[in-house]
Amino acid sequence: MLTRLSAVVLLGIPLTIAILGAWAGPSQSTAAPARNPIEGKEIYRQYCASCHGLDGKGHGPASVALKHGAPDLTLIARKNGGRFPFQRVKDIIEGKENGPSAHGSREMPVWGPVFHEVESDMDFGELRVDAVAKAIEAMQEK
Repeated sequence: MLTRLSAVVLLGIPLTIAILGAWAGPSQSTAAPARNPIEGKEIYRQYCASCHGLDGKGHGPASVALKHGAPDLTLIARKNGGRFPFQRVKDIIEGKENGPSAHGSREMPVWGPVFHEVESDMDFGELRVDAVAKAIEAMQEK
């Protein structure tokens, strides 16, 4: 008899909690919802810094695993006569154009499709590519 009562109590408590939780409605979590950033610096930090480093100099922790290393992004303008080739940088990020031939094979992930195929906010893809290109432009050595 006591065993049966224990089983009812042990099964009844979680069931009661579940019913009360469903009756109370959805929880009001204070945590921010997961989102994909649209700020250039944050996009760079999440997608680029592992290879190029936070400073853009090509010394990110994953750069040692690359066949040719990660290029120094702070020298792009200098290597282009002092002008930052904004559209070309965007095209490289999106995979529309390969980087310099000195890079060898294309080891850099093509981020364009990733930035454009986020389910809930597909329209922000171009904005993300533009924002990360602007973040790289801001890193240029003077």
